[in-house]
Amino acid sequence: MNIPVRHPSSLKTEEAQAAFKGLALDAAVVVAYGLILPKAILEAPRFGCLNIHASLLPRWRGAAPIQRAILAGDEETGISIMQMDEGLDTGPVLLEEPIPIYHRSTAQALHDDLSALGARLIVEALDSRASGLITPKKQSEAGVTYAEKLQKSEGHIDWHKNAADLDRQVRALTPWPGCFFEHAGERIKLLDAIPVFPDQEAPAGTIVSPDAVVTCGIGALKLLHLQRPGRGPVSGADFLRGLRLSPGDSLV
Repeated sequence: MNIPVRHPSSLKTEEAQAAFKGLALDAAVVVAYGLILPKAILEAPRFGCLNIHASLLPRWRGAAPIQRAILAGDEETGISIMQMDEGLDTGPVLLEEPIPIYHRSTAQALHDDLSALGARLIVEALDSRASGLITPKKQSEAGVTYAEKLQKSEGHIDWHKNAADLDRQVRALTPWPGCFFEHAGERIKLLDAIPVFPDQEAPAGTIVSPDAVVTCGIGALKLLHLQRPGRGPVSGADFLRGLRLSPGDSLV
């Protein structure tokens, strides 16, 4: 479509800042951008830089707001259209709209819903900003939380945890960085699971049914889809058969 695309490794150089200023923008829209925007960039467009942020600010400022909201068990999140300043997601908010986080929401599904919502809200915000019908509102000092960058190690499944917490972990960290546990020298990816509450009590990590229900610190997880190294995803029951595991065996 003959749209020029630039990939500057830094926006701190005079060359990058001059090129950006030379665009003579009314506004810049920023979404999940990995570089810090210097003051010269923030102030270059006539209406500044507007950020589509995937949380209801000031909750979950930072790199991974979608995943952190699920991990924390939040019941809702949303989109904030923010006038960017030099802080980390600290700028005033122009528009925001909440959406619920359902019981089985995954990071991917929530991302897609927020993406559609953000696309709609940014158009409203740009129109209102240009016409002077909207005034950025300063963020509250109460309720500030930070969504730290995800680490691969956070995907490790500890069967001694509460099944509800492990359920949120799988939903939040799939597809990246992914959840896993070690068994018989293999790193097994846990792609999908659901919490259940079997009548049988057993030590954490014990398989208690042939359809791959595994006990946790509280409750249990039914393992729906797993993947061994170098192989494709399989159902929980097929996973047990592949490794010749039976009820009473342990994954710890």
